[in-house]
Amino acid sequence: MKKFAIIAAGGIGKRMGGKIPKQFLLLCGLPVLMHTITAFHRASSEISIILALPRKHIKRWNQLCRKYRFTIPCKIVAGGDTRTQTIFNCLKILPNKGLVAIHDGVRPLIHSEIILKSYRLAGKKGSAVVAVPLKDSIRKISKTGKSNSVNRESYGMVQTPQTFRIDWLKEAYQSVKKGLKSGFTDDASVFEKAGFPVFLLKGDYNNLKITTNEDLAIAEWLTKRFGGRRKIS
Repeated sequence: MKKFAIIAAGGIGKRMGGKIPKQFLLLCGLPVLMHTITAFHRASSEISIILALPRKHIKRWNQLCRKYRFTIPCKIVAGGDTRTQTIFNCLKILPNKGLVAIHDGVRPLIHSEIILKSYRLAGKKGSAVVAVPLKDSIRKISKTGKSNSVNRESYGMVQTPQTFRIDWLKEAYQSVKKGLKSGFTDDASVFEKAGFPVFLLKGDYNNLKITTNEDLAIAEWLTKRFGGRRKIS
């Protein structure tokens, strides 16, 4: 099956406290987003990459590509008002037949092995959503402040990529089209809402999403320490 990857890069980086969108911050001398795209290209040069960017950031991205001589081919799609609307826009340009992995642009440390496993599982089952077990104890908190213990073994932390059969994901998005402005935090939620089964794939604790300065510092250390030789944690 033909393989596609949608890299969602619509963040503005409020929690980073700066003016530069987090996907454009430098990680070991290169914008975070370039590391992410490179990870998919390294996993397989046959993966066709679609880059979803806010319209106002497209010019800046093109300037960065020239500055850093970044030449991995990407099809750029302007984002919508929400993440789910953005993914819906990207799906419109894809054929019905094939597999698509949807990945956060600020998860640059995704391992090639997980990328390839996600395509294999989605090819067999129709979906593959990366998740890791919880390490810490968790509690359910009520509006009054009261809390109750919860069995952490019944839960997992969802990451990306989230990979699906394109025809099924398109059908899922069409079925919930009116609700795309709110209520969905990821593509697996849309897929599940439409009645499709979501299958999980064991992820990697180092596949962190860069949303704070601390995350960026950890990603910098991991990249310098291990580079492309990093093992899955």
